[in-house]
Amino acid sequence: MIRSLYSGVSGMKNHQIRMDVIGNNIANVNTSGFKSGRANFQDTLYQLIRSASAGTASALGGINPSQVGLGMSVSSITSNMGQGNMQSTGRTLDLAIQGNGWFAVSQDGGTTQYFTREGIFYIDDVGNLVNSNGYCLLDDNGEPINLGTDGVATLNISQAGVITGTDLAGANLAPVIIGLAMFPNQEGLERVGQNLFRESAASGVPVVGVPGAGGYGTINSCYLEMSNVDLTEEFTNMIITQRGYQANARTITTSDEMLEELLNVKR
Repeated sequence: MIRSLYSGVSGMKNHQIRMDVIGNNIANVNTSGFKSGRANFQDTLYQLIRSASAGTASALGGINPSQVGLGMSVSSITSNMGQGNMQSTGRTLDLAIQGNGWFAVSQDGGTTQYFTREGIFYIDDVGNLVNSNGYCLLDDNGEPINLGTDGVATLNISQAGVITGTDLAGANLAPVIIGLAMFPNQEGLERVGQNLFRESAASGVPVVGVPGAGGYGTINSCYLEMSNVDLTEEFTNMIITQRGYQANARTITTSDEMLEELLNVKR
Protein backbone atom coordinates (compact mmCIF):
# COMPACT_ATOMS: atom_id res chain seq x y z
CA MET A 1 0.00 0.00 0.00
CA ILE A 2 2.90 2.35 0.68
CA ARG A 3 4.18 1.59 -2.83
CA SER A 4 0.82 2.46 -4.33
CA LEU A 5 0.82 5.78 -2.48
CA TYR A 6 4.13 6.78 -3.98
CA SER A 7 3.08 5.49 -7.41
CA GLY A 8 -0.01 7.69 -7.22
CA VAL A 9 2.10 10.68 -6.20
CA SER A 10 4.44 10.18 -9.16
CA GLY A 11 1.44 9.93 -11.48
CA MET A 12 -0.10 13.16 -10.19
CA LYS A 13 3.19 15.08 -10.29
CA ASN A 14 4.04 14.06 -13.83
CA HIS A 15 0.52 14.52 -15.18
CA GLN A 16 0.81 18.06 -13.83
CA ILE A 17 3.98 18.53 -15.91
CA ARG A 18 2.09 17.26 -18.96
CA MET A 19 -0.71 19.73 -18.23
CA ASP A 20 1.90 22.51 -17.98
CA VAL A 21 3.13 21.62 -21.49
CA ILE A 22 -0.43 21.57 -22.84
CA GLY A 23 -1.17 24.91 -21.16
CA ASN A 24 1.91 26.46 -22.78
CA ASN A 25 0.84 25.13 -26.18
CA ILE A 26 -2.64 26.61 -25.85
CA ALA A 27 -1.24 29.94 -24.58
CA ASN A 28 0.87 30.17 -27.76
CA VAL A 29 -1.85 29.17 -30.22
CA ASN A 30 -1.53 32.58 -31.92
CA THR A 31 2.24 33.03 -31.51
CA SER A 32 3.95 33.36 -34.90
CA GLY A 33 6.44 30.59 -35.60
CA PHE A 34 5.70 28.73 -32.35
CA LYS A 35 6.40 24.99 -32.24
CA SER A 36 4.26 22.90 -29.90
CA GLY A 37 5.65 20.53 -27.28
CA ARG A 38 4.60 17.12 -25.97
CA ALA A 39 5.37 15.39 -22.67
CA ASN A 40 6.17 11.68 -22.91
CA PHE A 41 5.97 9.22 -19.99
CA GLN A 42 7.91 6.12 -18.99
CA ASP A 43 7.64 3.63 -16.16
CA THR A 44 10.35 3.71 -13.49
CA LEU A 45 12.01 1.20 -11.14
CA TYR A 46 10.60 -2.23 -10.32
CA GLN A 47 10.88 -4.09 -7.05
CA LEU A 48 11.63 -7.78 -7.54
CA ILE A 49 9.26 -10.00 -5.54
CA ARG A 50 10.41 -13.32 -6.96
CA SER A 51 13.33 -14.03 -9.27
CA ALA A 52 13.02 -15.92 -12.52
CA SER A 53 14.32 -19.47 -12.74
CA ALA A 54 14.99 -21.81 -15.63
CA GLY A 55 13.14 -25.08 -16.06
CA THR A 56 14.80 -28.49 -15.98
CA ALA A 57 13.91 -31.64 -17.87
CA SER A 58 13.38 -33.77 -14.74
CA ALA A 59 12.04 -31.20 -12.25
CA LEU A 60 9.86 -28.13 -12.17
CA GLY A 61 9.28 -25.89 -15.14
CA GLY A 62 10.66 -22.36 -15.39
CA ILE A 63 9.28 -19.50 -13.30
CA ASN A 64 8.74 -15.99 -14.61
CA PRO A 65 9.94 -13.01 -12.55
CA SER A 66 7.45 -11.22 -10.28
CA GLN A 67 7.93 -7.47 -10.10
CA VAL A 68 5.99 -4.53 -8.68
CA GLY A 69 6.38 -1.15 -10.40
CA LEU A 70 7.16 2.02 -8.44
CA GLY A 71 5.39 4.61 -10.56
CA MET A 72 6.23 6.67 -13.62
CA SER A 73 8.18 9.71 -14.73
CA VAL A 74 8.50 12.11 -17.66
CA SER A 75 10.88 10.53 -20.18
CA SER A 76 11.10 13.58 -22.46
CA ILE A 77 9.41 16.76 -23.60
CA THR A 78 9.71 16.81 -27.37
CA SER A 79 9.09 19.60 -29.86
CA ASN A 80 6.86 19.29 -32.91
CA MET A 81 8.79 21.08 -35.66
CA GLY A 82 6.05 20.64 -38.26
CA GLN A 83 5.08 23.46 -40.61
CA GLY A 84 2.52 25.97 -39.36
CA ASN A 85 -0.15 27.56 -41.54
CA MET A 86 0.68 30.62 -43.63
CA GLN A 87 -1.11 33.90 -42.97
CA SER A 88 -1.09 36.74 -45.49
CA THR A 89 -0.16 40.12 -43.99
CA GLY A 90 0.65 42.32 -47.00
CA ARG A 91 3.81 43.59 -45.25
CA THR A 92 7.06 43.11 -47.17
CA LEU A 93 9.21 42.44 -44.10
CA ASP A 94 6.90 39.71 -42.81
CA LEU A 95 8.68 36.55 -43.95
CA ALA A 96 7.57 32.93 -43.80
CA ILE A 97 9.70 29.88 -44.57
CA GLN A 98 7.96 27.28 -46.70
CA GLY A 99 9.83 24.04 -46.03
CA ASN A 100 13.07 23.39 -44.16
CA GLY A 101 15.28 25.94 -42.49
CA TRP A 102 15.52 28.54 -39.73
CA PHE A 103 16.25 32.26 -39.74
CA ALA A 104 19.54 32.96 -37.96
CA VAL A 105 19.64 36.08 -35.75
CA SER A 106 22.26 37.57 -33.46
CA GLN A 107 22.88 40.44 -31.04
CA ASP A 108 26.66 40.45 -31.30
CA GLY A 109 27.40 40.53 -35.00
CA GLY A 110 26.92 36.82 -35.61
CA THR A 111 29.25 35.40 -32.93
CA THR A 112 26.35 34.06 -30.86
CA GLN A 113 23.53 32.87 -33.06
CA TYR A 114 19.91 32.03 -32.33
CA PHE A 115 17.37 30.47 -34.65
CA THR A 116 13.71 31.18 -35.21
CA ARG A 117 10.78 30.57 -37.54
CA GLU A 118 9.18 33.88 -36.59
CA GLY A 119 9.61 36.16 -39.57
CA ILE A 120 8.57 39.59 -38.27
CA PHE A 121 11.43 41.96 -39.16
CA TYR A 122 12.05 45.71 -39.17
CA ILE A 123 14.68 48.15 -40.43
CA ASP A 124 16.29 50.02 -37.55
CA ASP A 125 17.73 53.56 -37.58
CA VAL A 126 21.11 52.45 -38.95
CA GLY A 127 19.72 50.12 -41.64
CA ASN A 128 20.00 46.79 -39.85
CA LEU A 129 17.28 44.21 -40.51
CA VAL A 130 16.17 43.20 -37.01
CA ASN A 131 13.40 41.30 -35.24
CA SER A 132 11.12 42.77 -32.57
CA ASN A 133 13.77 42.21 -29.87
CA GLY A 134 16.59 43.90 -31.78
CA TYR A 135 18.36 40.73 -33.00
CA CYS A 136 19.94 41.23 -36.43
CA LEU A 137 18.93 38.89 -39.24
CA LEU A 138 21.99 37.14 -40.73
CA ASP A 139 22.82 36.58 -44.38
CA ASP A 140 24.11 33.41 -46.02
CA ASN A 141 27.64 34.25 -44.79
CA GLY A 142 26.57 34.61 -41.17
CA GLU A 143 26.86 38.41 -41.23
CA PRO A 144 24.19 40.90 -40.07
CA ILE A 145 22.10 42.25 -42.93
CA ASN A 146 22.44 46.02 -43.30
CA LEU A 147 20.54 47.93 -45.98
CA GLY A 148 22.51 51.17 -45.59
CA THR A 149 21.94 54.39 -43.68
CA ASP A 150 20.33 56.32 -46.55
CA GLY A 151 16.87 54.89 -45.89
CA VAL A 152 14.82 52.47 -47.96
CA ALA A 153 12.31 53.64 -50.55
CA THR A 154 11.36 50.32 -52.15
CA LEU A 155 12.08 46.76 -51.07
CA ASN A 156 11.59 43.36 -52.64
CA ILE A 157 12.40 39.93 -51.20
CA SER A 158 12.32 36.96 -53.58
CA GLN A 159 11.57 33.35 -52.71
CA ALA A 160 15.31 32.71 -53.02
CA GLY A 161 15.84 35.16 -50.16
CA VAL A 162 17.41 37.88 -52.32
CA ILE A 163 16.76 41.39 -50.96
CA THR A 164 16.72 44.16 -53.57
CA GLY A 165 15.32 47.68 -53.70
CA THR A 166 16.21 51.36 -53.79
CA ASP A 167 17.18 53.93 -51.16
CA LEU A 168 15.61 57.36 -50.65
CA ALA A 169 18.04 58.87 -53.15
CA GLY A 170 16.89 56.46 -55.85
CA ALA A 171 20.07 54.36 -55.88
CA ASN A 172 19.84 50.58 -56.00
CA LEU A 173 20.52 48.68 -52.81
CA ALA A 174 23.33 46.13 -52.89
CA PRO A 175 21.63 42.70 -53.20
CA VAL A 176 21.78 40.58 -50.03
CA ILE A 177 20.77 36.93 -49.59
CA ILE A 178 19.05 35.85 -46.40
CA GLY A 179 20.68 32.75 -44.94
CA LEU A 180 18.76 29.73 -43.65
CA ALA A 181 20.13 27.18 -41.19
CA MET A 182 19.37 23.46 -41.02
CA PHE A 183 20.40 20.93 -38.37
CA PRO A 184 21.09 17.18 -38.30
CA ASN A 185 18.44 16.96 -35.54
CA GLN A 186 16.29 20.08 -35.37
CA GLU A 187 14.15 18.57 -32.60
CA GLY A 188 17.27 18.75 -30.43
CA LEU A 189 17.29 22.56 -30.49
CA GLU A 190 17.01 24.21 -27.08
CA ARG A 191 14.27 26.77 -26.47
CA VAL A 192 15.41 30.07 -24.95
CA GLY A 193 12.16 32.05 -25.13
CA GLN A 194 11.15 35.00 -27.35
CA ASN A 195 10.51 32.48 -30.19
CA LEU A 196 14.24 31.70 -30.25
CA PHE A 197 16.10 28.40 -30.26
CA ARG A 198 19.80 27.72 -29.90
CA GLU A 199 22.18 24.98 -30.87
CA SER A 200 22.60 22.11 -28.41
CA ALA A 201 24.70 18.97 -28.21
CA ALA A 202 21.68 17.02 -29.49
CA SER A 203 20.85 19.28 -32.44
CA GLY A 204 24.26 19.23 -34.07
CA VAL A 205 26.01 22.14 -35.77
CA PRO A 206 23.92 24.41 -38.05
CA VAL A 207 24.52 24.18 -41.78
CA VAL A 208 23.76 27.51 -43.47
CA GLY A 209 22.51 27.59 -47.04
CA VAL A 210 20.56 29.58 -49.61
CA PRO A 211 16.74 29.50 -49.69
CA GLY A 212 15.29 27.29 -52.40
CA ALA A 213 18.46 25.28 -53.02
CA GLY A 214 19.79 22.00 -51.68
CA GLY A 215 16.72 21.10 -49.66
CA TYR A 216 16.32 24.50 -48.00
CA GLY A 217 12.85 26.02 -47.95
CA THR A 218 11.76 29.12 -49.82
CA ILE A 219 10.98 32.51 -48.30
CA ASN A 220 7.56 34.04 -48.82
CA SER A 221 7.40 37.80 -48.32
CA CYS A 222 4.13 39.32 -47.00
CA TYR A 223 3.34 36.10 -45.10
CA LEU A 224 3.87 34.82 -41.58
CA GLU A 225 4.08 31.22 -40.40
CA MET A 226 1.57 30.79 -37.58
CA SER A 227 1.76 28.47 -34.59
CA ASN A 228 1.50 24.75 -35.38
CA VAL A 229 -0.60 24.11 -32.26
CA ASP A 230 -3.67 21.95 -33.03
CA LEU A 231 -6.35 23.05 -30.57
CA THR A 232 -8.45 19.93 -31.16
CA GLU A 233 -5.53 17.71 -30.19
CA GLU A 234 -4.58 19.90 -27.24
CA PHE A 235 -8.08 19.89 -25.74
CA THR A 236 -8.29 16.12 -26.21
CA ASN A 237 -4.93 15.70 -24.48
CA MET A 238 -6.14 18.01 -21.72
CA ILE A 239 -9.12 15.75 -21.01
CA ILE A 240 -6.93 12.61 -21.06
CA THR A 241 -4.40 14.27 -18.74
CA GLN A 242 -7.11 15.42 -16.35
CA ARG A 243 -8.57 11.90 -16.14
CA GLY A 244 -5.11 10.46 -15.57
CA TYR A 245 -4.55 12.94 -12.75
CA GLN A 246 -7.91 12.06 -11.21
CA ALA A 247 -7.20 8.32 -11.44
CA ASN A 248 -3.87 8.74 -9.65
CA ALA A 249 -5.53 10.88 -6.98
CA ARG A 250 -8.08 8.09 -6.51
CA THR A 251 -5.21 5.61 -6.09
CA ILE A 252 -3.88 7.69 -3.20
CA THR A 253 -7.33 7.98 -1.63
CA THR A 254 -7.99 4.24 -1.88
CA SER A 255 -4.54 3.34 -0.49
CA ASP A 256 -5.15 5.70 2.41
CA GLU A 257 -8.49 4.02 3.15
CA MET A 258 -6.77 0.61 3.13
CA LEU A 259 -4.14 1.86 5.57
CA GLU A 260 -6.89 3.22 7.79
CA GLU A 261 -8.57 -0.20 7.82
CA LEU A 262 -5.25 -1.78 8.80
CA LEU A 263 -4.82 0.63 11.69
CA ASN A 264 -8.37 -0.14 12.86
CA VAL A 265 -7.81 -3.92 12.98
CA LYS A 266 -6.86 -3.80 16.69
CA ARG A 267 -10.08 -2.04 17.73
